[in-house]
Amino acid sequence: MKDRKSEPELDEIRALLAELPGPDAETAAAAAARQAELTKPTGSLGRLEELAEWLAAWQGRVEPVLDRPHTAVFAGNHGVAAQGVSAYPAAVTKQMVANFIDGGAAVNQLCALADADLQVYEMALDEPTRDFTQAPAMREADCARALSYGMMAVEADIDVLALGEMGIGNTTSAAAVCHALHGGRPEDWVGRGTGVDDAGLLRKAEVVRRAVALHKDDMADPFDVLRCLGGQEIAAIAGAVLAARMASIPVLLDGYACTAAAAVLHAAEPGALDHCQVAHVSVEPGHRRLLSKLGKRPLLDLGLRLGEASGATLAILLLQAAVACHNGMATFAEAGVSGTGD
Repeated sequence: MKDRKSEPELDEIRALLAELPGPDAETAAAAAARQAELTKPTGSLGRLEELAEWLAAWQGRVEPVLDRPHTAVFAGNHGVAAQGVSAYPAAVTKQMVANFIDGGAAVNQLCALADADLQVYEMALDEPTRDFTQAPAMREADCARALSYGMMAVEADIDVLALGEMGIGNTTSAAAVCHALHGGRPEDWVGRGTGVDDAGLLRKAEVVRRAVALHKDDMADPFDVLRCLGGQEIAAIAGAVLAARMASIPVLLDGYACTAAAAVLHAAEPGALDHCQVAHVSVEPGHRRLLSKLGKRPLLDLGLRLGEASGATLAILLLQAAVACHNGMATFAEAGVSGTGD
């Protein structure tokens, strides 16, 4: 018989939010001072300067490193897919996981380009969450287990963590989570996802409306929202974001579903995503709206909507550029160049 005490509980996850470490303020100040001495006008490298200082603060290194970038993709299936909310069947999730493993997906090519390790985590693909228009997507123990699984996937010695997902139906889940957390109309949060037609878009909005109304009285806090409306991969991403924070590892978030997962933590503790950058803004209209709610400015706006951590992995290249300039440029004194005070 399984020991019940060994099972994770949501209250244990909630408690961690009171223990979140912050950035290294002393290192951040030293990194900013170094930026001011590099052979360029102050601020002339724009967000590359900000990224270098952000990495320094969370890594605790005046000269940050990106020797070991890591991409993690969590894959899960959603019972709500039976409501016809996707242009593809749920079987595609498992097929795409096989494609990741075989090296044939976009994220594989981008990981090779960024020299990033890739790990794909299958979240019980043969056991989808329940259709959340009829019952909570996950039981509390299942939600806590998925969160814990995501936490355990974070290795302590990585330099930056790029997160993404794969799961047919997960933009519907993301829309439902966002609608429950931030209100508005269901239509504000749904998009075409894998490419549904106009009828499919209306169907998604109605599914989100029904689901949030059904669980309204049971969603006392953001973790209840996750339990009732999320997916196993969405919960795992939230867990990975939390574990990365506990280890002071900088995080790159991918698109809509990935950011919706992180939004659960932000709703529970507004500073919980300070160690995160949003890699890109998806063409899913709800993603841009969500970023506004989170106060996050995306690094890229390229019309991406693939998922699978493609945008997050692409953004590793931006971080590498920021680190190369921050660490490798000469100071005014080293180069014998007159600075603004000379």
